[in-house]
Amino acid sequence: MHDELVLTINAGSSSLKFALFGAGDSAERQLEGKFERIGLKEGRLTVSAAGKNDVQAFRATNHMKCAAFLERMLKERRKGAQLTALGHRIVHGGPKYQEPQIIDAAMLKELRRIRSFDPEHLPAELALVDFFRKQYPRTPQVACFDTAFHSRMPRMAKLLPIPRGYEAKGVRRYGFHGLSYEYLMQELARVAGAEAAKGRVILAHLGNGASMAAVRDGQPIDTTMGFTPAAGLVMSTRSGDLDPGLVEYFARTERMSAAKFNEMVNKKSGLLGISETSSDVRDLLKREKDDPRAAEALAIFCYQARKWIGALSAALGGLDTLVFSGGIGENSIPLRLRICEGLGYLGIEIDATRNAENASVVSKDGAAVTVRMIRTDEELQMARTVRALLGSDRG
Repeated sequence: MHDELVLTINAGSSSLKFALFGAGDSAERQLEGKFERIGLKEGRLTVSAAGKNDVQAFRATNHMKCAAFLERMLKERRKGAQLTALGHRIVHGGPKYQEPQIIDAAMLKELRRIRSFDPEHLPAELALVDFFRKQYPRTPQVACFDTAFHSRMPRMAKLLPIPRGYEAKGVRRYGFHGLSYEYLMQELARVAGAEAAKGRVILAHLGNGASMAAVRDGQPIDTTMGFTPAAGLVMSTRSGDLDPGLVEYFARTERMSAAKFNEMVNKKSGLLGISETSSDVRDLLKREKDDPRAAEALAIFCYQARKWIGALSAALGGLDTLVFSGGIGENSIPLRLRICEGLGYLGIEIDATRNAENASVVSKDGAAVTVRMIRTDEELQMARTVRALLGSDRG
């Protein structure tokens, strides 16, 4: 029926993205948008519908304020159409949830128990589930776990080199950005063929949060993020990998609590911490000629990305395809080029003209490694997941 609708909810630590999909073709968006800078004075809401974009100031103290405003928009938009399901991006599924599932009381109890696994995301995500359960008590809600994609990684890629007993408590490497990676692998198969998707692939999701994943024969081999999304690459405000000895050092010299350390590595580090001015690559590119701090922030971002491409290529036993995605990977022409500089030994050769044009393939003809740019779509992947799980995917 064409009056059936699927709503996807994608909550970040200070943002909330949403999309309303029609039936029949799960790619059809009737409404989509994003609440940004939640909890700050400079909040913003962007809404797209019928090909038109509307941007307005919107200050919200928490995600619930955004959800209430969204619900009012939905009532105006639906005009009697039935909301048949909701899909929620749940960042951390812990050790128990490794596949998308319909949300029930048992799941909510378990996710509340492991809130400490991801205090940056899980509390708000669970609050949003509760909000929409009250609004639509008979409508199924589906948890789309960002960790699910990586659940098939080899055991050696999951284990942490700490006392073994902690593994039984769920402390291991999980990996994130799984919804993006699921979508990218489907798109790679569509645009390049099944053989390319079964090759040795590195997926680089580079945005405010940044990670990479190594995939071989269609199966995840390794990834850069770990127990939390703070690990791995340098990011906009997250540090990426750090010497664990810094925890004790800052506690002793700065009297820094664990909570303050967590806030520092998640919200005050990365590009923002190094540059001392901005977490936005676009701002730093404008300033790098006159501000050495901005130049160093960009340089370390690209350096760390190159290191991880090399490391993941070693895990794969070589490389056939490198895919850039995410806000930076899709749009930053200079950073794509800089990341790939010096990787000729792997077979990576960038065509400057194609890269400048944001072409779908940015590598040179005949290069051993095909370098692609694919725009990711977590919301569409969630809608597909919901429809497939509920047996209503007609797309």
